[in-house]
Order: sequence, then C-alpha cells, then structure tokens
Amino acid sequence: MKLVRSIRRVAPLPAGRGLTSLSGRTARHARLLSLRRAALYTALAWASLCGAAMAQTGADSAADGKPANEVDANKTSASEAGLWGREQLFGDMGGLRPWLGQYGVTFALTETSELLGSLRGGLARGVAYDGLTTATVQLDTDKAFGLPGGQFNVSALQIHGRNLSSDKLGTLNTASGIEADDATRLWELWYQQSFLNKRIDVKIGQQSIDQEFISSTYSALFLNTMFGWPALPSYDMPSGGPAYPLSALGVRVRGQITPSLTALAGVFDGDPLGNNPNNRSGTNFNLHNGTLFIGELQYAINQPVDSGEGATQGPARVGLPGTYKIGVWYNNGRFADPRYDGNGVSLASPASTGVAANHRGDYSFYAVADQMIWRPNPGEARSLGVFARVMGAPGDRNLVSLAANLGVVLKAPFAGRDNDSAGLALSYIKVGSHTRGIDQDNLAMSGGPYGVRTSETALEATYQYQIAPWWMLQADAQYTFNAGAGQNPNDPTKPLRNTFVVGLRTNIAF
Repeated sequence: MKLVRSIRRVAPLPAGRGLTSLSGRTARHARLLSLRRAALYTALAWASLCGAAMAQTGADSAADGKPANEVDANKTSASEAGLWGREQLFGDMGGLRPWLGQYGVTFALTETSELLGSLRGGLARGVAYDGLTTATVQLDTDKAFGLPGGQFNVSALQIHGRNLSSDKLGTLNTASGIEADDATRLWELWYQQSFLNKRIDVKIGQQSIDQEFISSTYSALFLNTMFGWPALPSYDMPSGGPAYPLSALGVRVRGQITPSLTALAGVFDGDPLGNNPNNRSGTNFNLHNGTLFIGELQYAINQPVDSGEGATQGPARVGLPGTYKIGVWYNNGRFADPRYDGNGVSLASPASTGVAANHRGDYSFYAVADQMIWRPNPGEARSLGVFARVMGAPGDRNLVSLAANLGVVLKAPFAGRDNDSAGLALSYIKVGSHTRGIDQDNLAMSGGPYGVRTSETALEATYQYQIAPWWMLQADAQYTFNAGAGQNPNDPTKPLRNTFVVGLRTNIAF
C-alpha cells in the first residue's frame, strides 16, 4: 500500500529543514523515551487489570461452589454452532471470550493473505504473496470498572510477504491495500470517551485516520489501495498520512448535530514518521513535524433505528439508506515545488540552484457518497449500492492534484449467498500541473524520449465469497490504463505498458 510512504520508500525531507542541535536532540530523545515508557506501563497496567479480573472471578466462583472457568450457558453459542456456523474460527475459545466479555474485554485476531500475479505490462511479470495479521484488544470501561462511555483500544500489525506493486507494476494505483514493508508494529493506541448520551465523543492517542475520515463503506470491498485510503492523501500527505500501516498522535472529536448529521474534527501530528523515517515498531510518538487538521460533515439518510439504551425512538426506516460526506484537511508544514527552484527557474535547467521552492501549507477538499439504489424488499439481503469519492489539491506542490473513485456493489448476488458481494469500480488519478511541467521541461532539455506524466486509471472487478462466517475468499482482477501515468518509474525514457493483475485473497477471523 502507498508506495510513496517512507515506510516503503523514504521520502526526502522538505527543503530548508536543518539538523537540530545536540542538546535539542538529547531532550527530544528523552521525551520519546518517556512516551515509550508510558506505552509500556499502559500495557503492564492492562495485563494487571486482566490478571486481577481473573483472580476475582476465581474467588467468586469458588465462593459459589463453581469452577473458575465456568461461564453462563447462554454465552457458549459459538461452541454449539459448530465449526462452520461460528463467527470466529476459535469460537468462544473454551469460554474465554464470554468470560472476558463480562469485564468489557474483547479480542480480535485476523489474518489476511493474498496471492497476486502480474500477467501483462508494468515492470515485469510475476507473482507475489503478501499477508497481514491484525490483533486488536478493546476494553469497555463501564463493564470493567464502572466508567460509562469509555473505550480503550490497542492494536498491532504483523506484515509479511512481498509487494507486487513496487516489484512488478510501477503504477500509481497500487494493487493491494495491505502492501507494506515487512514489520511487526504498534498500529493504534487510544482512549475514547463519550458524553451527553453518546452525542459527543472524544478520542485521544495514536490513531489511524483512515478508520473514520474520507472513508466509503461500499469501496471497502475492493483490493486496490486507492479504494481504501485514496491516492491523493497517499501521495500528497507527508509519509502518506496517518493511515495504514502508520498512525499519529492526535485528538478527534465527533458530535451528533441532528439524528442525520454528524461532524468530525481532528488534530494530528503532520508526519507519522517525522524525525524517525526508519521507525518500524510504530512506537515513535512524534510531535515535531507540523500539524494536520481535518474536518468532515456526514449526512445519513434512511439509517436503521438504534434500539440501544437511550436511543431516540421513531418509525422504522424503509427507504434506501445512504451516507454523504464532505471534508477538508490542511497541513501547516512546508512542501517542495516539483518544478521550480526558489528563483522561479525550472529544476530541469542547468541554471537552476537545484533546491526546490517551498510552499507554506497544503490542503485538499473532498466529497464521498455511498447510496443503496435497489433492494427488492426491506428485509432482504440482496441490494445494489453505488459509491463515489472525489478530492482535489493544488498542483504546484503535490504529485496528485485530483483523485476520484466510482463503483457499484451487488450484495447477495445469488440465491442462498446472502453474505457474498460482487463489485466493479474505477479509480482515477490526475498528476499535478507542476509535476507534469517538470516532465515537459526534462523532455525539452533532453530532446527525448522522456515520459510526461498525465493521469492513470484502474478498473477492478471482484467477487467475495463467504465460506463460513469466519472465512472469506475473494477473487480479483485489475487493469490499469496509462500505467505509471505515462512514465516508467525506473527509467523515464522508456514506456510502461498497461498492466493486468489477477489475484486471490483470503480473510480468516480467529
């Protein structure tokens, strides 16, 4: 995923950023050590809490004359459902899951593995395997120790395999959203607290903003990276932004303005890698490289009525549900001009200083729409939905100035296959004007040949088949037009043929 990220390909630091003094570096190192110690102490406290809960349960059970590992018979449905009917492969883990649930603890472990093959074009033909193991632990503070509305979350990633996009394709639309350098790393570490009957909640800590911002429900079906975390922030935000496999320290506030209108706003560190581009553990809690501000308005129609405690009662929604979002982000860092130096001379010219001009700040506006457009009956699983997402950014400081996604998803395409989905989608990337301009300058200076980057389009067709509630299998095919946006990343004097990729992904919930 996101080849521009420093975790795969280290991006140059913005021009004009000098070395810090030894004393400043020492002080920052001490602060980082303190933050890491705090993270370690949080983990130890977590373990102590679980241990105390186990001890208390053992004592309570002994007093009742019951074995310590005995649980409510109503909470063993996973075992009774059998292997092919349970939600997770390991079921209730011998009663451990429902037992932990009594104390607000939930645990999730998933493995995503895929085999992708380049059959045509790109840098070379070939096959690559990559995989992702995700572990998440959450604590409901109300159940744990009586604090209503609180939730603690910690998650980690184990990334393995090879990246087809960097090795074989050379496209801007990278083939898989789980592609990244091999690493075992902390992903998210945050605490969220809700107020006013859940109308407002605040989340603070290490966060991956692709979990809440600029997201599309229907587009999540597809494998191509740009249907998850889109191309524009992937290439324009420093290090690709605080999104998988990265995260950043920050604060997010969400408020429900009306039953249909929700606002989100966040402030995060401007560069998730920042002063440690080789950070592979995810424990570089950085606050030294600018600030990212992001805000989003979400308007939902015909959503299911929340039947939980404190929910507003009303008539059942029978219309077709949809969600519409508009947003903006701004980074107050400095961004290099792809074409001109500080004197306004093309960087391709021998007369240039070779030092790119700097622009203060970067920003983007975006819009997202998810809408169901057909459903035979309200109670049926079968439905047809469409999604669209578009965003723009200034072309004088960004590789990508426009990105758009468009697609259609059919759920339950066949009788008896209620949990299957089929989809067809298009991803478009337009290269910024100054990036295109520097290619034109290089072409003119060299006399050619030289590839001028313009735009790239990827078409993806996919089918997701549910073997069991805990096991999904997905077949996929992708074709990229004008690969590399018209330029071979390894040699701009040579063309790059359109690519054709096929693949198979499996997802198992343990």
